[in-house]
Amino acid sequence: MSDKLSNAQIAWRAAQDIEDGAYVNLGIGFPEMVAKFQPPGRAAIFHTENGILNFGEAPPSGQEDWDLINAGKKAVTLKPGAAFFHHADSFAMVRGGHLDVAILGAYQVAENGDLANWSTGPKGVPAVGGAMDLVHGAKRVAVITEHVTKDGKPKLLDHCTLPVTGLACVTRVYTSLAVIDIEAGHFVLREKLASLSLDALQALTGAKLHLRGGVADLIVPEV
Repeated sequence: MSDKLSNAQIAWRAAQDIEDGAYVNLGIGFPEMVAKFQPPGRAAIFHTENGILNFGEAPPSGQEDWDLINAGKKAVTLKPGAAFFHHADSFAMVRGGHLDVAILGAYQVAENGDLANWSTGPKGVPAVGGAMDLVHGAKRVAVITEHVTKDGKPKLLDHCTLPVTGLACVTRVYTSLAVIDIEAGHFVLREKLASLSLDALQALTGAKLHLRGGVADLIVPEV
C-alpha cells in the first residue's frame, strides 16, 4: 500500500487526543514518538516504568546523560518538577489507577478490545513486561500500529491468535489507514483515508467494521 500514513503521522494523530495535563505512559519503541507531537497549548506529563515522572525530549546527540533514560533505554531530559522514584513505586502508580492514558504498540487487536503486543518467537522477548499492568491500570488504553502486517495480513481481528497482553482493554486504535473505536465488542470506524474506499478498508480488516454516524476523513500534516 503506497497511500498510507507514516509512523510519525500515526503518532501525530494519536497525540491530538491527549488532554492537557494528562499523565501518560508511552510504550517502548514506536509509541515513544507520540511525545514529539503535543498540540500547542497542551502539556502532557510523561511517566516511565523505570521511575521518572515529567521527563522531556531527547537531548542533542553527544549531550546525553545515561543516568537519565526511559524504559526503552533512550536518553531523556527533565522538565521542571520532574520526580524520580523506585521501580516498585512506579508500578504502584500504574496499578493504582493514576495514569490517564497508555499508548502502546500491537501485533494484534481483537474487536472486543483484547490486545496482543508481545511474543516469545525468534525475535520475541522472554516475558510480557509492564504492558499487562498498563493495560489494566491506565484509565484509557490506545494502540498505534500499521493496519496490516509486513506480509499484508490484518492486525485487527475478530480474536487474537498470539499471546494476549490484556483482555477487553483497548478503546481506540490509530492505524496507518484509519481511526477505529472499540465499543460493545465491535470495531467502530471513526476516520479513514479519503483515498481508501470502505470496501477496500474492510478487505484489510479481519473483523467487521461498524458505522455509527458519519466517518470523517483522516487528515494529518506532513511530519
